[in-house]
Amino acid sequence: MDTAATTAGGTPGTSPGTRRGTVPRPRTATPAAASPPPAGPLRRTARRLRDRTAPLRVPRLDPYWTAAFFFLAFTLLALARFRSLSTSSWDLGIFEQAIRSYAHFQAPIVDLKGPGTNILGDHFSPVLILLAPLYRLFPSSLTLLIAQAALFALSTIPITRAAARALGRLPGLAIGVAYGASWGIQKAVDFDFHEIAFALPLLAFALEAVLRGRWTAAVCWAAPLVLVKEDLGVTAATIGALALLRTRRASPLPIALVAFGLTATALTLGVIIPAFNGSGSYDYWTKFGADGGGATVPLDTALRTTLWVLLPTTGLLALRSSLLLVALPTLGWRFLSHEPHYWGTDWHYNAVLMPVVFLALVDALPRARVSSRPWLRSYAHHLPAAALAAALALTTTLPLSRLTEAATYRTPPGVTAAAELLERIPDGATVESDIRPLSRLTDHSRVFWTGDTGGLAPDYIATQLRDRTPRQALADAAARHPKSTYVILGGGADILVLKRTSAR
Repeated sequence: MDTAATTAGGTPGTSPGTRRGTVPRPRTATPAAASPPPAGPLRRTARRLRDRTAPLRVPRLDPYWTAAFFFLAFTLLALARFRSLSTSSWDLGIFEQAIRSYAHFQAPIVDLKGPGTNILGDHFSPVLILLAPLYRLFPSSLTLLIAQAALFALSTIPITRAAARALGRLPGLAIGVAYGASWGIQKAVDFDFHEIAFALPLLAFALEAVLRGRWTAAVCWAAPLVLVKEDLGVTAATIGALALLRTRRASPLPIALVAFGLTATALTLGVIIPAFNGSGSYDYWTKFGADGGGATVPLDTALRTTLWVLLPTTGLLALRSSLLLVALPTLGWRFLSHEPHYWGTDWHYNAVLMPVVFLALVDALPRARVSSRPWLRSYAHHLPAAALAAALALTTTLPLSRLTEAATYRTPPGVTAAAELLERIPDGATVESDIRPLSRLTDHSRVFWTGDTGGLAPDYIATQLRDRTPRQALADAAARHPKSTYVILGGGADILVLKRTSAR
């Protein structure tokens, strides 16, 4: 009875509900009212830190849809140029001759650079071997153009992915599309084919790995740059130095990349290229140094090119990222040279800068978005959309705009007849040619540049008339090859083909 009462009512000196012989349960604190967020600057700082550390969902397919879109666009542009015989440089023929040799397990002899010239004595680009199997299956200069379109499009994947990871889906997609439509890449697509097509995805994947702190991946993507072109070894070394700068410790892999890139460049320029070059040297040294002759880059030209690289693409915000260091080797050798073609915004020379500046933008934007300066936060918030708008606005005057014109999909008058005429030249025949006919000759003939046949009288001459008459073209051929007689085989689309009938 007493026990029951005691148990029910508790013992003297204890709180109700506490039983004798048991350890009292700790009281659970009643939830207090949520403390008010810090006021003023503290509240803004807390919000910025929360936004900065919040994980962003990276869409799985957006980067790949972006790549597919640009692959289709670049391929259509290449097809249109190929169908209309609109080759703009002899580089397409040069690279096709090299890859054709690789495809048949031969040394990369490029007769367009001079009879019997080994291309490894001009530029060191053994990466071209990778296209040899594809070319063996589809022997055409169009194969090179489509491969380049695929490589350029591939580089949009890491940039779109990195941007989405850092900024969110829509800003990431905006930056990915702005990169693919950037003027530097469009100029390169319009330049037929060049080995730097391999550099773009390597740089993009390497710098994406740098942003994620994946140093092994960064080194593995950057190291093959030494096989793309001789100057890119310094760029690979700069990526290693960038990794050291961002980690602030002497990590073995970045140190190895620095040493590897610089050593590979020294060996390539000092040993490998001279070994394959008939003169025993590197021909392009003449474009540098006090003895190179020629003009130096005007300050306004260098400034204009640099602003074009940074302003419409990144709104100058890339200057806030250490990734921009990777652009310095390319800009450096171009501005130190005496060759005016290297200084400006034409051709393909700015394409390798595009992955660098766009990923530098991706690196700088998250910090700018949490800046204590309201104007910078607003600027960074709107910059992805502004970069996309700038790229689309510039596209109206760039090569991709031709995809919206009906004339792009029509074959110009006479082109079909000219193409069929060039196909009539027998396999293995020797041909002297200038730029426009090259894309239909190097897949089956031995082609020399006009006036540089080494004394050989070619079986055929393919030439663009321009302002000449066929009679004048015959006279020019006779002047170059006075011991041979040529007759007109046919012509079309301002292209004339001559055939050698006899030797005097």
